[in-house]
Amino acid sequence: MGYNIAIDGPAGAGKSTIAKLVAKELGFIYVDTGAMYRGLAVHFLKKGIVPGEVEKIEAACEDAKVELGYEDGVQQVYLNGENITGELREEAVGNMASVSSAVPAVRAKLLDLQRNLAKEKDVVMDGRDIGTNVLPNADVKVYLTASVECRAMRRFKELEGKGEVCDFEQIRQDIQERDERDMTREIAPLKQAEDATLIDSSEMGIDEVVKAIIALTK
Repeated sequence: MGYNIAIDGPAGAGKSTIAKLVAKELGFIYVDTGAMYRGLAVHFLKKGIVPGEVEKIEAACEDAKVELGYEDGVQQVYLNGENITGELREEAVGNMASVSSAVPAVRAKLLDLQRNLAKEKDVVMDGRDIGTNVLPNADVKVYLTASVECRAMRRFKELEGKGEVCDFEQIRQDIQERDERDMTREIAPLKQAEDATLIDSSEMGIDEVVKAIIALTK
């Protein structure tokens, strides 16, 4: 049985960045469950499906195979054998992933893969419902959050750094709407597990957050 660290939290809280660094520090495998949902979202978009077409999303799950691989220690996501890692951060993919992740067929598709990885390996896994649903018996559980304004500004700077034209208010609104969707969905809503440690990173540096999580494993 592997040693499991579950990190949950809303969009833009820095879960992926923090989880990768914690995994590297501890020599664990980093499992980005959001990337797996985004992998399926890419599949749906390639088929011309739009968010909300639940029956088409359910049907499209049948011929989708999402796999994780690691190249030089960096996680890669494969959809039906094709490396789609470079497409995962597109805004349309994120929005489709947020909507489609509430569909039970989508969650069931990925749940077994996530749990099997955690059984076999020491993992740091981040997402929306890791501590509450995917790995309820994780050795360490963290709920990582930050204010909506702080998360929107991080995203704004990230996109600006890539040379993309973006609107802060639109990003803030998108994050707020995504929070609402994730927290109110019927299947495995985003919430802090009862035994999770709350970390608000609004006023914290990345290194501080990493140290705080590693301290929980001692």
